[in-house]
Amino acid sequence: MARSPSPQAEPAAFTPEQLRRHDLLLAGLDLLDQAIAVFDTTPKLVTWNKALVRLLDFPEALVRVGTPFEAFVRFNAERGEYGEGDIETLVAKRMAAARAFLPHYVERARPNGTVLAVRGVPIPNLGFVSLWTDITEQRRYEALIQQQNAQLEARVRERTAELEQANSEIDQIAGALRRSEHRLQLIIDSIPALIAYVDGGEIYRFANRGYAEWFGYPKDEIVGRSIREVVGEDAYAQIRSQVERARTGERVCYEYSRVGTDGRTLHARSVVVPEIGTDGRTVVGFFVMTTDITEQKANQAALVQAQKMEAVGQLTGGLAHDFNNLLTIIIGNLSALQQRIGAGPGAEFVDPSLQAARRGAELIRRLLTFSRRQSLAPTAVEVGALVHNMTHLLARTLGETIRIHLRLPGEPVHALVDPHQLENAILNLAINARDAMPVGGELTIGVSRRQLDEALAGVVEVAAGDYVQIDVGDTGKGIEPAVLQRVFEPFFTTKDFGSGSGLGLSMVYGFVRQSGGNIRILSTPGRGTHVRFVLPTAAAAVTAPERAAPATARARALD
Repeated sequence: MARSPSPQAEPAAFTPEQLRRHDLLLAGLDLLDQAIAVFDTTPKLVTWNKALVRLLDFPEALVRVGTPFEAFVRFNAERGEYGEGDIETLVAKRMAAARAFLPHYVERARPNGTVLAVRGVPIPNLGFVSLWTDITEQRRYEALIQQQNAQLEARVRERTAELEQANSEIDQIAGALRRSEHRLQLIIDSIPALIAYVDGGEIYRFANRGYAEWFGYPKDEIVGRSIREVVGEDAYAQIRSQVERARTGERVCYEYSRVGTDGRTLHARSVVVPEIGTDGRTVVGFFVMTTDITEQKANQAALVQAQKMEAVGQLTGGLAHDFNNLLTIIIGNLSALQQRIGAGPGAEFVDPSLQAARRGAELIRRLLTFSRRQSLAPTAVEVGALVHNMTHLLARTLGETIRIHLRLPGEPVHALVDPHQLENAILNLAINARDAMPVGGELTIGVSRRQLDEALAGVVEVAAGDYVQIDVGDTGKGIEPAVLQRVFEPFFTTKDFGSGSGLGLSMVYGFVRQSGGNIRILSTPGRGTHVRFVLPTAAAAVTAPERAAPATARARALD
C-alpha cells in the first residue's frame, strides 16, 4: 500500500532527501498506537499510518490516497459503526461536520466492544487531521476504579456506620460508667466511714466527703495535698512511723488525735491498706479507712468517770455515815460542855472545838449528798431572778475586794432545774473564783438563752434544743492545763490542806449532767477562768421570786 507525498505531486518534484524524510515521517507515524489520517479540503485521504487499517478494520482497498472521506463514513455506517438508523442520514450528518472543519472530540463504542476516542483537528486552508485512539483499556480501568471507589465508599460508609454504632455504644457505656461512678460516689460520701487514697508520694488522690470534712477541707480541695499538710504537724508526728510501715507493704492499724477547728480534741482510728503495683513488689499507694472514735473515747471516759464516782461514792458513803455518828456524839457533848462552863475557864478551848466539829459535820453532810447522788426536784426556775436574789449572799461570801457584775436578760428565762442545787452550784463557782483572786478582782455572772442545733449540740455533747446558758467568769490567776484536766475529779484540789474538800466542782459537774446539761471550763494562766454551763429550758414557768434591789453592802458596786 503506497503512500505518496501528494496525489498531485510528480516524483520528479521531490528530491531524494525530501523523499527520505517523507518515508522517515511515515515510518515514525506507523510506530504509533493511535490511528492517524490526513484529509485535504475536498476532503480526500492524503496520508495515514498503519494503525488506521488495524484499529478501524478498514479494507486495504479502501485505504488509498485520494479515497474520499465520505467513502470511509459510508463504510462505517453500512457496517453499523454508528448504530441503527438511515444510512444516508448518518452519512450526511457526519459529512456536514467534516466540511465545517471545526475541532471536535467524540467517543464511540464499536460493535466489537472497542471504545474509540475520535479527535478532529482542522489545518487552515489545507484540510484536517483525524486521530483515533483505542481507550478501551482506559475506560475499563476507569470503570474498575469507579467500581472499586464505589465499593470503597460503600465499605467506608459501612465502617463509618460501625464506628458510629461503636461510638454510640461507647457513649452509652461511658454514660453508664458516669452514672455508676456518681452512684458509687454518693454511696461512699454517705457511709459513716472516712475513706481516702494516697499515692506513693503521700499525696491525696481521693477522699470522700466525710474524710475531707473531718479534716476541715472542702472535698474538692483535699486532692493534691500531702498527708502532713492535711492532718497537721502534731498528728503527722503521731502517725509517721505507721505510714513508714505501710510503705513497706504492711497493713497497719493505729489511733491518733488532732485538734479540730472548733478547738475540740478529735480521736480517730485508721486502717491503712497498701496497694501493690503490677511488679508485685512496689507499693504505689495506700487505701485509708478512718473511723471517728471521738464519741467512743468520750463514752469510755464518761464510763470510767462514772465507775470512779460510784466507787468513791460507795467508799465515802460508808465512811461518812460512821463519822457522822461520831461527830453527832462529839457535837452533843461539846454543846453540853459549852452550856455548863459558859465563859468560865476552858471556854477558849471548847468554842474552836465545837466550830471545827460543826465544819466536819457540814463536810460529812456534803459527802453523804455526794455518795447518795440524791434525786433532784427540778422545776421551772427563772434563772435571772435566782441569780439576782443571790447578790446579797454573794456579797457577804466574796468580801469587799471583789466586784460583782451581773449580765441578766431583759425578759424571764426559765430552766428546768432543782433551784437549791443551782444556787449551790453558783455559790461553789463563786467561792472558787474568790479563792483564785486573793487580792481582789471582778466576778461576772451572765444568764442568756441559747439554741443549740445538731452540729453545736454534738460539740457540747447534749441533745439539740433550747437551753439556758450561765457564765461565771473571774479575773483571777487562772488554771494550768494539767490541772484543768482534773478539776471535776472528786477530792482533787490544789488548795492547802484543810482549805477545801475537792468536792465542789465535782458536785457542780454531777448536778449539771444529771439535769440534762453540760459544763465547760476555759482558763488561761494569769488571765482568769471562765465557766460556762447550759441547762434545759422549762416548758412552763412558775412564779419567780421578787428581785431584790442591787446590793451595795460594804461600798461594793453590784451590776
